[in-house]
Parts: sequence; C-alpha cells; structure tokens
Amino acid sequence: MSESTTNQGAQSKFSERLNRVNTAIALGTPDRVPVAPFIASYMQRAHGSSYKDIYYNYEQAGEAALKFYAEHPMCDTHLFSGFTSGLANELADSQMIDWPGKPGTMVSDYSSHQVIEREMMTQEEYPELLNDFTGFMLRKYIPRAYPSLKNLANIQLTPTVVLNTGLLSSLYSPGMQEAYELLAKIGKADADASAAGKMYQQKLGEMGFPGLITGISEAPYDILGDYFRSTMGIFEDLIDEDMQEYIEQACDMFANQQIANLQYFRYVDMPVKRVFFPLHKAMDGFMSAEQYERLYWKPLKKIMMALIDMGVTPYIYTEGPYNSRLEQLTDVPKGKVLYHFETVDMKEAKRILGGTACICGNLSISQLEFGKKEDVVEQTKRLLDDCMPGGGYIFDFNGSLENCKPENLDAMFETLDKYGKY
Repeated sequence: MSESTTNQGAQSKFSERLNRVNTAIALGTPDRVPVAPFIASYMQRAHGSSYKDIYYNYEQAGEAALKFYAEHPMCDTHLFSGFTSGLANELADSQMIDWPGKPGTMVSDYSSHQVIEREMMTQEEYPELLNDFTGFMLRKYIPRAYPSLKNLANIQLTPTVVLNTGLLSSLYSPGMQEAYELLAKIGKADADASAAGKMYQQKLGEMGFPGLITGISEAPYDILGDYFRSTMGIFEDLIDEDMQEYIEQACDMFANQQIANLQYFRYVDMPVKRVFFPLHKAMDGFMSAEQYERLYWKPLKKIMMALIDMGVTPYIYTEGPYNSRLEQLTDVPKGKVLYHFETVDMKEAKRILGGTACICGNLSISQLEFGKKEDVVEQTKRLLDDCMPGGGYIFDFNGSLENCKPENLDAMFETLDKYGKY
C-alpha cells in the first residue's frame, strides 16, 4: 500500500471519527456510539513507559501513546494533551503539585501529579487581588507559588517625579536579573515540552485520531478555591455573607479573564474546538442551591456562553455526585455542550438532559482495574441501554484511567462493538 493511500485512509478515519463525535454532541444519532475514553497514564503503562516520562522522557511517553491508539481503533478521539516539564517545575520550585520523578517525591512513577492545596491568598487580601490583580500576582502570588522567583516580590512601580529611568530600578536590580535568568531556563524547558507534545499530537492526527479537547479552562469559583484560598479557606469565606460579595467579584473577574484568554478560537482554523472544564468544588452538598447559582454556575455559564458564541463546545467534566445539579445544567443552548458525569444516575441524567445536551462518563475505572470481566461487560451494556436511545451520548469512564486489567479493557471494547451500533 502506497504512502498516499495510507494517508488518505487515515484522513478518512479522522473525518469519520470527528463526525461521529460532533453528531452526538449536536444530539444526533451517528452510526454507532462514539467512544472517547479518558485514558490517562495507562497508555504509557501498557507500553513500557510511565507517567514520569510525561515529565522527563517525552519520546518514551509519546511513542507509548502512538502504540496504544494504534491498538485501539475503536477510540474516536485521543486524549494526549502533551507533556509537562519536570525540569521547569524543579527550577521554579512549584508548590502547588508533587509529581512523578521530582527529586525526593513519594509519588509513584505511574501516578499522575498530586495537588497540594495551599492558601496562597489570605482573606484580608481580596481587595488587593481585585484592585491590583497584576501587582498582586507579581509581588505576592508568584513568589509564594514559585519560591525560586521570590525576588519578584521586590517590584515597586510607584511613580513620583518621572524624569529619568529611576522608576525602573526595581526591575533591573541584581535580584531581578537573577529572576530573569531563571525565567529563561524555565521558559526553555517549557518550550521543549510544548514542542514535543505538539509533534505527537500531530502524529496522532495523521493516524486518524482527532483530539478530544483543544483548550482548558476552569470554573471561576474553582480557580479561586484551588489556587488562591484553598478548599478550607473558601469554605470559611462561604459562610460569611460579606465575604461572599468578594467571592462574587473575584469569580466575575476570573470569568472575564478566561474569556479574554480563549479568544484565539475566533481566529485559529482547527477541526476540533472544545474546551475542557474540570469541576472541582460544586458537587452535591458543597454549597446551597442559591450559592451554586450565584457563585458557581453564573460565572461558569458566562464563559460557556462566550465559547458557544465562538463556535466552541464547552466540555463540562463534573467530579463527585452531581444528581442535585442536573436541572441547573439544562440552562444552556440545545446541542452545544458536552457533560461528563462521575457519580450520577445516568438514566436520570439522560431523562433530564437528553433534550438539551450530550452526556458521557460513569463506567467505573475501579471496576476496570480490580473487577471481573463479566461485570465490566454488564456495566457497559447497562450504560448503553440507559444512555444510547435517541443519540446525544458518548461512551467514557467515570474518571481518568491510570491502570486496568487488559482483559477488562478488551471486554469493554468488544461489548461496545457488539451493542453500540444504532
């Protein structure tokens, strides 16, 4: 077979898979249920690599991803999001994560990074965040989150009489020159990781696999809770009516920032336009219905609507139980959003959301790792029975797959092939 024939075949498969997923998102009925499994480090583990290699050995990790998808042609998307530079994080002394391969880490080479929530902003600093965001980030947030860049805390740009270059003195101090040198090294390491990631994403596309996502964002409330106040800190703010005003203002600011950052979708020609939103802090019981509407859903929806206006699909990845929020999720334009569920009654989700948005998720990754083959088959069939009728459904796990029994994964794909056709 000639190279041109092979390329034409891959291009045809790419279009076929892309159309299958897009049809489901638009609430249509494709030829079969699209399969878009959220494969994490299992694709490396299955082919002699590890999650550590995503940080330190890009070729090893990338080649493992190519092998995995070549062996699993039923996948309609790939979830290879690229690489993260372990060296860059070492140089910056990143405080928010612990990652495989980090010197002295207890994280397994086969585990994803571990989040370390820290209170990077005190309750008293809300006014500073809101009134001088850039100054707060440079002088306080970055030195706290990346202690190697602590010299940025000395930036002072307060004009008095500006008749010479004295205003710039804090920017060219010896400490700042050290920071610039370090930033150059961090930037080089990040650029190397980015270039390698783009190369392997292109190779997967040339094999006929479109990406599942092409952008990432977060709910503004999660940005505030994950990276500034921490979970316990924002809980403390949530029970104070006066502090809720600050939360609302901060979330609106973050929504506007995210919308500005995502404007590239208006101008870049790409076959897949989907933005991934992992929802961390809005599951059942985390806040009241009124707080959810005001502080969580309203700013999140603001970003979603801006993306929909750009022709982009928000991919809303709920985490934890979300049964009490299902009605709220119908408050979007029809056929424009993809919702993923971890712990939800999928039959009920289909009933409530079926006329509004495509749904996916819920197959237990624990069952794939520890369960019996027949149980995986039964769960897969149950999901098809509950969610497949009428279209608007994409098959996926309830979380990120880091390990499983190969025979269980094979059984899942065989069941999808047998029962997933419309």
